[in-house]
Amino acid sequence: MAPTYTMLLTAFSLALTGTVMNRTHMMSMLLGIEAMTLSLFMIMTTLSTNSPSSTATPIIMVTMAACEASTGLTLLMLTSKKNTNDHMKNLNLLQC
Repeated sequence: MAPTYTMLLTAFSLALTGTVMNRTHMMSMLLGIEAMTLSLFMIMTTLSTNSPSSTATPIIMVTMAACEASTGLTLLMLTSKKNTNDHMKNLNLLQC
């Protein structure tokens, strides 16, 4: 079981590294976040197979990932419609 956890933690850390390093386009950041969510789902699934009391946890994780994906794609669509591209340097949503 240890190689499985090592592989999943490596996948999560690679997705996190990809998200941090590729901050040029919003789509690449969303793909990195989705990869992190997928690896977290796989970790939760492998952990919940050992204990029957936490079988609903992966289902909740998938529901949250679907909500996150729809929100991210909506933001991507609105940003690309407003700015005609998805460059992160064009986002000024948090500026006062």
